[in-house]
Amino acid sequence: MNRFAIQFVAACAVSMGVGSAFAHVTLQDQAAAAGASYRGVLRVGHGCAGAATNAITVTIPQGFNGAQPLVKPGWALSTKVGKLDQAYEMHGTKYTEGVLEITWTAKTADDTLPDAYADEFVFRGTTPKKPGTMWFKVVQGCVKGANSWTEIPAAGQNAHSLKYPAARLDVLDVQAAGHSH
Repeated sequence: MNRFAIQFVAACAVSMGVGSAFAHVTLQDQAAAAGASYRGVLRVGHGCAGAATNAITVTIPQGFNGAQPLVKPGWALSTKVGKLDQAYEMHGTKYTEGVLEITWTAKTADDTLPDAYADEFVFRGTTPKKPGTMWFKVVQGCVKGANSWTEIPAAGQNAHSLKYPAARLDVLDVQAAGHSH
């Protein structure tokens, strides 16, 4: 990606409030280039009504390919693999199945994330080649209760009006700005 494209993505991310305090489960970088590698950092800002977080499950949207979770010390990791709605090709191999869901679960009570603390859960993958908005639905399990950050705004609705919005990623066509090595 050229310098202009990187600056464009960064400017879009800042304009969408990436630097603001987070009360929901959000993505650290809320904009990414189309057809590019993406490191998704889910930011968890609080527990569930005072209860510590003991599980995070993210549903990988269709079109986000090759999802891989990063290991988090003190947390067990599991993935749900299944048939993809649309096959994709990467490095000469065609994939018809992929990671549909990633779950991190605290191994012990001492590993849970207290309500007053924040933390991050990381995965990576490749954005679709076609620009648009992707929604990562996240269920935050807690010692008591859960928060389902799964609401997706209707056409024309502002996501900020939702009580439990899904994490948003805007996939941008930055290739139109030019290409350099």
